[in-house]
Parts: sequence; structure tokens; C-alpha cells
Amino acid sequence: MGSDSQEFENLLMQLSASFINVDSEELDTCINDALQSIVIFLEVERGTVGQFDLEQGSLKVTHSYAVEGIDPIAPSIGAQHVPYLVQLIRSGKPFVCDRLDDLPGAADTDKAFGKDLGVKSAAAVPLAAGGITLGLVSFAILSAEKKWSRTVIRRLQMLGEIFANALLRRKKETDLETAFTEIKQLKELAELENEVWREQVISRHFGDIIGESKKLKNVMQQVLQVAPADSTVLLHGESGTGKELFAKAIHDHSLRSKQPLIRVNCAALTSSLIESELFGHEKGAFTGALEARPGRFEIADGGTIMLDEIGEFDLAVQSKLLRVIQFGEFERVGSSKSRRSDARIIASTNRDLDAMVREGKFRQDLYYRLSVFPIEIPPLRERKQDIPRLVAYFVESMRARLGKNITRIPQQVIDELVAYNWPGNIRELENIVERSIIISPGSTLILSNPGNGRQSILAIPDNLSNFVSPEGQTLDEVQRDHIRLVCESCGWKIDGAGNAADMLDINPNTLRSRMKKLGISRPGRKIGVTH
Repeated sequence: MGSDSQEFENLLMQLSASFINVDSEELDTCINDALQSIVIFLEVERGTVGQFDLEQGSLKVTHSYAVEGIDPIAPSIGAQHVPYLVQLIRSGKPFVCDRLDDLPGAADTDKAFGKDLGVKSAAAVPLAAGGITLGLVSFAILSAEKKWSRTVIRRLQMLGEIFANALLRRKKETDLETAFTEIKQLKELAELENEVWREQVISRHFGDIIGESKKLKNVMQQVLQVAPADSTVLLHGESGTGKELFAKAIHDHSLRSKQPLIRVNCAALTSSLIESELFGHEKGAFTGALEARPGRFEIADGGTIMLDEIGEFDLAVQSKLLRVIQFGEFERVGSSKSRRSDARIIASTNRDLDAMVREGKFRQDLYYRLSVFPIEIPPLRERKQDIPRLVAYFVESMRARLGKNITRIPQQVIDELVAYNWPGNIRELENIVERSIIISPGSTLILSNPGNGRQSILAIPDNLSNFVSPEGQTLDEVQRDHIRLVCESCGWKIDGAGNAADMLDINPNTLRSRMKKLGISRPGRKIGVTH
């Protein structure tokens, strides 16, 4: 039987990759194909995904594959027929049966049912992810008995998480569509500035990662795919994009989630301290080493270690890190004794490692080892639709600490923040919101302008009616002429890349509102009616 552990892990990685960005409509086919691949690889005869139907008290078979000559399993199995199996799965444990007669007395009902179905050997693992158990993934043989190794069961548990994550993601997408429709209807009934976007109306599915933009969803799909595997992950993104939060999400959704997640800020350490910090040191190894001290890899043994800003490592440390990745071995500073660490590595950087490799500043073999599964974290300017939710989250989480009762976020504030380009990303947004809360005297959020005093056309107060330009125009006339000129240049198209809102670098809805206020309309159309 093809049971080689590495081959099995490679197969699971291939299957996991096939679920990245899979459309909801194609998910069922993808799961059935994966079942077929596992059945053939393990040389068993049937693979099944069953989900709990709480109302009916049964296991509903949603996906199945059987080799030729083997009957498909019934579409529904009463939980009362397999109580021992159901109890194990609900408690998060696998069900392993090399031969039916080996089952304990507590499983007599399950044994009788299995014999009625002609099963000789079977194994089942929870269909679970994120603390939610949807059902089980099972494999069976009707023609012979089989020894199920611990390695195979552990890999099947990973498969169960891959399936569960995909199914939960599809359910969340459906729920989100419904929720967004409801939110849209509510927003049509009330002005945004009459209420704060409180945390309970924000969709939050990944801890402290806030947002529902397409780019963020794509990243989280990758996170959920790679989390159950032990593969090294490389997070690449600009400073302030929250790479540490994505590393935590990977750890929290992994099989190591109950073990520690250790973060090392490589950029904050001098080259002389990095090696001691990572691998530890012995007493007297250097001046100031008054006692032996374990390094972060020892502390993270069995868990996950995040190497933040790994591009700061010098070549000597890179060489030692490569050894840890390849063999799990290292030595403390001042010792020749090899130590081992089973720590999963998540690396992050805002630097161009490809360029560093070409320049000889970063080892190519280490780069390949680190980038087994690269994930690109989008900057805030590429996921601007998440800004309102982020602002609401920051206001809700900060206002009590800052002693402010902010209950209103004006639409103009949101528009101004969305229009800004955010070179400092989410960290800059968080700082701006905190400053804005501090300077707001009442219950309405007053914006502390981003960008070191930057003033956009929207930031100029509306009450400057006596403002006169050098050409003798009022402020409204300047804005009206400028917006009309831009609209004419792009055929009065408001939305889309290269159109009016994009050229003015403001939100399309904000532009429509400003045009209506200034009395600007496309020739032949009523005021406020635009594309």
C-alpha cells in the first residue's frame, strides 16, 4: 500500500492547494475528487463525508466516492445506529477500527450496524475547524481488514480540517450575502452619521482581522488552506498591514493552536543578539551571559514561531536558520551540543527578498525553504472598502480607554478617510482614529487629518462661503469648475478605474453627493443623476 508518510503529506498539500480560491459552485466536485484521490492512495474502498443533521438526529451523507463494485452508502444514517462513533467525533477524537471485533463493549451497537453493512475495517475523523464540528470524514473497507497507522489518522485529521474550512467558508459567504443585503436596507432607512457602526454589525470571522473586501477574503482563504499543514509560510506585505495578525490566524487554525505562538521582532534586535535570542546561550558564552538561557526556538517547541521582518537576518544567522528548517537542529551560543525543536516557522517581511537574493544579501536556498507557501498581504489602499469597518472597530475598542463617548461617525469623516492613500496602512489608520477620538469634544468623531496636515478638497469646511480664489472665484465655484472639467474629460462616468471618482481620488458616492450639492449634472440630465 502507498503509505509513505512524505508521499501522503505531499498529496494532502496538493489537495489543499486545489481548495484555494475554489468557487462555491465547484466545492462539492472538489471534495468528491479529493475523496477519490485518498481512497485510491490508501487502497481502501469507500470515502464519505457526513454532516450532522440536528433536527433529524442523523448523519447526512453529503459527499461520497466508492470504487467499482462497492455500493454507495445510504444518504442518511440515524445517529442511534452509531452512538459510539458519534460520541468520539463530537468530542474531537478519531474513530479507528482495524477490525470490528476489536471494538469495545460500548460500541456493540456500532459493531452490529457495521456488520450489517458488510464493513470489515474503518476509520473516521472529525469534520471540524475553528471549534465547530460539522460531522465526519470516514473511509472503509468491505473486503478485508486494515491496520490504520497513527500517521495516516493524523493526516486524515488534516483532511477533515481542509474540508471543514471550505464548507464553513461557503456557509459564511452565504450568510454574508444575506447580512449585507440586510445592512444595505438598513442604511437606506437611516443616515450613517446618526449612529456609530458598532462592533456587533461588523462581520468578524478571524479574530482581530477586520474586513470583508475581496482581497482580504482571498488572503484568509489561503490562511485557512495552509493552517492545518506544517508547511513554512512567508507573509509579505508593507509595514503596518498587520502581518502578525495573519500569523496568529494561521496558528489559531492549525493543529498546534493549543501550543505557544512565539513572535520574534528581528528588526528590533542587533545582529549580535539575534543568534542568542533565537537559539539561546550558555552561561559565560559572552559578556553579560550570567546564566544559561533557552532561545525562542526551544520555547516554541511543538508550537509556532513567527520571525517578523526576516530580511534583517545577516548571512551567518541565515545559515543556522536553514539548518533548523531542514533538520530541526541548532546549538545554543557557547555550546556544541545539538538541540532539537519541532517549531513551525512563519516568516514575514516588507522587503523584496527576490532582489536581496540577486544581490547576494539573502541565501537562495533559505528563501526557497521559507516561501513554500507565500502569502501577499494587501496594503490598505487596495482594500479601502474595509476602512469603515476598521474605523468603527477602532472607535468601539478605544473610546472607553480614552474616556470619550463617541456615538456618531459622520459620513464626511468616512469619505475623507477612504479618499486618503494610507502609506502607513492600518497602523496609520489606527493612530489617526485615536488622535481623532482625543480631539473630539462631544459624541461626534472629528477627524484629525491624515498625512501630516494634508487637506483634500473634502477637508475644506463648507462654511467658507466668503473664500475667494486668486482668479476671483468662490470656493464652490472652484470646486464646481474642477469637478465638471474632470467629468467631461471621462465622458461623465463616475465609477471605475480612470473615471471621475478615480481621477479625483475620492469615493464615487462622495463625488455624487458633492455634485448634487454644487448643482452639477451631465448635460441633458437632472441634477444628481449620474452614471
